[in-house]
Amino acid sequence: MKEKNIFVIRYRWHIIIATLLIVGLSIIPILNISINPDLESYMPDTMPAKKQSQLIKDEFGDDEPLMILIEAEDVLQSATLQRIQNLSEAFTIEPGFKRVFSLFQTKNIRSEEGMMIVDPVIPYIPESDSEREALREEIRKNDLAYKLVVSENFKHALIVITSDKLLPDDELMDRVQEIIEENPGNEKVYITGQPYLRNEANQKISRDLMFLLPLGLLVMFIFFWLSFRELRGVFLPFSVVVFSILISMALIPLFGWELSLIGVLIPIMMIAIANNYGVHFVAKYQEFNVTNPEWNMIQIVENSSKYLTTPVILCGLTTIVGILGLVAHLLLPASQMGIITSIGISFALIISLTYVPAVLSLMKKGKPHKKLLSESDKGFFRYFLSRSGNVVTAHPKRTLWFFILFLTLATLGFTRFKVAADSYEVLPKKHSFNQAIAIADNHFGGDKIINIMYEGDVKDPEFLRNLEYFKSELQKMPNVGSVTSLATLIRKMSTALNDVGEPGYDQIPDTPEAVAQYLELYAMSGDPDDYEQFVDFDYTKTLVTMQYRASKISEINAIVDKIEQLAQEKNMKHVVGGYSLIDKEISEATVTGQYYSLLLAFVAIIILLTIIFRSLTAGLLGSIPLVFAVLCTFGIMGWLGIKLNIVTALLSSISIGLGVDYTIHIFWRLKYDLKNQPDYASSIKQTLKTIGRGISINAFSVMIGFSVLFISAFPLIRSFGLLIILSLLFCLICALLLIPTLCYFIKPKFLYK
Repeated sequence: MKEKNIFVIRYRWHIIIATLLIVGLSIIPILNISINPDLESYMPDTMPAKKQSQLIKDEFGDDEPLMILIEAEDVLQSATLQRIQNLSEAFTIEPGFKRVFSLFQTKNIRSEEGMMIVDPVIPYIPESDSEREALREEIRKNDLAYKLVVSENFKHALIVITSDKLLPDDELMDRVQEIIEENPGNEKVYITGQPYLRNEANQKISRDLMFLLPLGLLVMFIFFWLSFRELRGVFLPFSVVVFSILISMALIPLFGWELSLIGVLIPIMMIAIANNYGVHFVAKYQEFNVTNPEWNMIQIVENSSKYLTTPVILCGLTTIVGILGLVAHLLLPASQMGIITSIGISFALIISLTYVPAVLSLMKKGKPHKKLLSESDKGFFRYFLSRSGNVVTAHPKRTLWFFILFLTLATLGFTRFKVAADSYEVLPKKHSFNQAIAIADNHFGGDKIINIMYEGDVKDPEFLRNLEYFKSELQKMPNVGSVTSLATLIRKMSTALNDVGEPGYDQIPDTPEAVAQYLELYAMSGDPDDYEQFVDFDYTKTLVTMQYRASKISEINAIVDKIEQLAQEKNMKHVVGGYSLIDKEISEATVTGQYYSLLLAFVAIIILLTIIFRSLTAGLLGSIPLVFAVLCTFGIMGWLGIKLNIVTALLSSISIGLGVDYTIHIFWRLKYDLKNQPDYASSIKQTLKTIGRGISINAFSVMIGFSVLFISAFPLIRSFGLLIILSLLFCLICALLLIPTLCYFIKPKFLYK
């Protein structure tokens, strides 16, 4: 260790220049960083729902629906209908859109003198009350329009636009907003759909980076000053933070990756974590500057390095190992964040042990801060740590029972614990995106879509009757709204070609030839595009679209299970897909990834602690605060109604990686004090008074770093900020109270080695 310290001081200029050069070069790739807000791309291509959805897209196109909801007192009022018509026409002629479906594109299939007539459901905009009521009755009788493009209470109308993905999301949504603004009215307009979600997420990711990063750095700067009260105590750990952020962000484009919604956490994590090791170095420098006034800066740096290098490396390794648990996560951005953050922390660890002492050795001795290290109990940290030592040694049983009681109360929250069924919490509840979803759920068939592709002879009457049977069975389920297929359209045609009471009225024809004739007649009277969206070119595959609502994964699974059951019952070859199923599998992957990353992190930490202290007892004992923190945090999630989602699922690995540091420092210092004074009570008090201050400053600096997430534009990132702070607070309290209490009872042998 002595040689290493001499090396750091002897080659300090080389170390400083090399560090600055590497950091300077990292700016170049950062200029090429790109943002990816597409949640679908966060899952591997091998994901079942993604593969099945792609099969459907290959046959029926990769169109993305964008829903525009119009809210008015009565959508059949002349002004409202005129606005809907103007919007529909403007969207129709816009080159970026493939298909527009609204009240003015919906067809009214009727009979006239024995012939099938296909007219628009709104032939003209009514002017009088009687005309308006007549139109209302016509719409109520038209199951191609009622509750599909107009709500049951006629207060909401729907315009569905499909885009061909030729335009970037920002250009597409800019054009949509322009068209809406060019056709003003008194009605409220809400928008939802994946292009809108991606565009909004993209803007908010950029906003978070531009706003949270400078704010986080400012908060950390102020905290360092309040903690150390001298410029070197601010700029040294602060430089480590800035350098680590630059290196981490540079890795994203260097690895060929993009910045995801989850990736917003990377620079904030660097702010919160990368200062850890520099903070310990500055705290130890201030301690030696007071306790050994005769030492010069070289001696202070050498002795600080000698004392801190091993525990800091070990703490860094445990943090890296814990966060590397994210690599086992099924979500690609989570796995990528685990790799990038681990490398960034490794860089912070290296420069904290080289660059920081190299720079510090060039400085003059600062004024000793005796107040920070005085033996008095004045000051929050000193008072709390002194009282903690007294409580642990005087009332160990009460302390232990307190933790058991708190854990019991917290884990009762598991009864309320929920997993997010979709990605809607990405945006705030009051956002237009989620307001549109609420309207679709409450007044239409639902906001979610499942596409089912069936294979067979599409013109076969039995095949079509099966589709109608599936529709009737699925619509018996409480969460299912509309089910639309070619069979629906053909039954509607039959009402125009047959009189009420005739055998063929509102029925599927008995022969394939009759089905073909229906379609030919429709093509002559209406627009063949109306039914061609349901079939492929050679009539061997057909698409059924189901609209539904669901707030739980179990509800979605029940619907999918019913689809599978019906298909097996009729021996129908099929493929089930749709973004809502991809969304569901993202949520399920979040849970699975949580288990894998949590298990990997725990096992790795136990093994590492066992190796460090050469004792399995140390591994098991050191994992207790982590288990306590994870269980309490997830229990509190249940109490607060915070769901497990793609961001909060990252919580456990990160908190494990960070929280174990505090326990290692306690073990390390307790071993040191037990060598000098074998009395356990005195050693515990001394440990908490000394290393406790550095641990507390370290922990609160991390918490304050994460606190800037409270003002993120994303609700789920704000929730993550709260939960990670609570988790780290639990880890800190366990390290300062629970671990000393357990050691007081057990008196583990590894502390005497």
